[in-house]
Formats: sequence, structure tokens, C-alpha cells
Amino acid sequence: MFNGKSVLITGGTGSFGYRYVSTLLSQYNLKRLVIYSRDELKQYEMAMKFQDHESIIRFFIGDVRDALRLKEATRGIDIIIHAAAMKHVPIAEYNPMECIKTNIHGAENIIQAALDNNVEHVMALSTDKAANPINLYGATKLVSDKLFVAANNMSGGRTKFAVVRYGNVVGSRGSVVPFFDKLIREGTDSLPITHKNMTRFWITLQQGVDFVLKCMKRMDGGEIFVPKIPSVRIIDLAKAMAPDLPMKIIGIRPGEKLHEIMCPADDSHLTIEFDDHFVITPSITFFSRNLNFTENLLHEKGSIVEQGFEYNSGSNTNFLDINTIKSYNQMS
Repeated sequence: MFNGKSVLITGGTGSFGYRYVSTLLSQYNLKRLVIYSRDELKQYEMAMKFQDHESIIRFFIGDVRDALRLKEATRGIDIIIHAAAMKHVPIAEYNPMECIKTNIHGAENIIQAALDNNVEHVMALSTDKAANPINLYGATKLVSDKLFVAANNMSGGRTKFAVVRYGNVVGSRGSVVPFFDKLIREGTDSLPITHKNMTRFWITLQQGVDFVLKCMKRMDGGEIFVPKIPSVRIIDLAKAMAPDLPMKIIGIRPGEKLHEIMCPADDSHLTIEFDDHFVITPSITFFSRNLNFTENLLHEKGSIVEQGFEYNSGSNTNFLDINTIKSYNQMS
């Protein structure tokens, strides 16, 4: 679905954007690829990295808060991948209005620009923190998810909107792996652990990119796609990275959960299980559309989960052991 298409990636100079661009360029023959972000230095560095593809790559300086600039950038675009967000939990807690402007108003601007320019497909990246949120970042992403799902009613089927929701990306900027790695290289005498029982969903950057690409082919509009991925105990992660270092329990940070959820129990009546992923279906019926989400466009078939089912990192049946965590870290 990407060959001959014009693709725009918001937040395209981030960890996901870099890998997504590399994957697109290696697998497809794009007509045009637009990187939309607000950091000129990162855009310059990215342009140097991908200079062999300068005939099709365009770099737009812009913020998702700027509706007019987004409308300009999406003119002639077929596919949007929306990865731009404020996503650092404590920073969002301390700067709530800035988080709302980027994550909620930015989502609204993406939707309006896509509708105005007849974009074919829009896929928004979400987070496990959007399910039963207890922090502002998660709450804003929950609102964003609902905006993108509801946008299918506004489009009448002309533009299709969907969401991908997954857990912590190994080695991404601001995540715990580079943080631990930095402390180890600096010669720390211990690793800080927020809680001895804390767990997180775990996915590599390439796995996240591949999942988004596949869900682009699955989407018919309105879905929240959730991959089946393993969990890690943060204590096991620390042991894998520095087996000889002691751990220091420092307490849970503001807005942080003990375990993460990707499919809440309250949505179990809307959740369909497939072999390698879940789909949370919309709670409203789209205008002029009668969709059967138990079979997708790739002809994969699923079934509705049991009432009360919850996909939780603490009760997940798939946990990584220390040796496997090491291999995952190397893959990042």
C-alpha cells in the first residue's frame, strides 16, 4: 500500500521516525516522504543520514500545534503516521498545559488537516499509559486515541483513521535502558529501582515499526491495535544490565504505575483477539459503515475475548528471563 504513495511522519526525527523511515525506504518505492518536526538540528542530521534519498524526502519544520502549517504539509499526502507527542511522564505532570496542547490539540489538528486534504489513511501511535490512565501523559493520549477513532464518523469513510498502542520501546530516547546504561558507564555504585515488583511491556524498535506497517495493511478505520508482546520485571532488567551492582529502591515517580495495561477490562466487550495481536473496536457505529472486525483486510480471523479480560504487564503469561532481556537490549 506504500508503493507510489506520499507519506508524512509527524515527529519523524525521533527514535521511531528514524527506524520507520529506514524501513520504508528499504522495502517500498515511495513517491514522496515528508518528515514533519520542530527541531532543525535533528532534521539536518537526518537529512545527512538519508542524503541518498534526497530526491523523495522533504523536511518540514513545524509543530503539530500549528494547524495551518499542518494543512500545508499534508497537501498531496496519502498516508500519515502520527508519532509526535510529549511523552515524558514527570515533565508532562509539571507542564500540563503544554502536554495538552501537543497531545490533544495536536491530534485534533492532524485530523482536520487529513480531512481537508483527503488523506487516505492516518495511523496514530499511542501508549500503554493511555489505558486506565493515572498520569497526564496517559490521559492526553487516551483523549487522542478517542479523537482518532471518532474521526472516522467525520470522514464518512473517505479518510480512515486507526491507532496502534504498544508498551515500552527498548532503547528509545528517555527510556530506562539508556538511563541505566549511562549510570553504568559513569561508574554508579547502584541502580535506582522504583519498586521491586514493577513490570512493563517490552518491544524492540524494529518490532514496533513492523507492527505499525502490518497494521496499516490491516486497518479499515476505527481500530486500536495492540500487539501481543512480553513483559519484563524491572529488577530482572537491572540484573541483566549490571549483575554485580546492588539496587536501590527509590519509590514510584509521580504518575507512574506498578504495572501497565494495554487492553482494559472495561473494554473487554469490544476487544477481539487474533494470533499475534488484539483489536479494541469502536464503541460507536460509523455513519454508512457496517464493519466486521473479527476478520481484517489481511483475512486474519479473531474472536471476542471473555468478559472482564485485561491485558496487563503484571499478569502477562509471557515474561522475558535475564538472558533474553540481554538479547533484546542488543537488538535495540
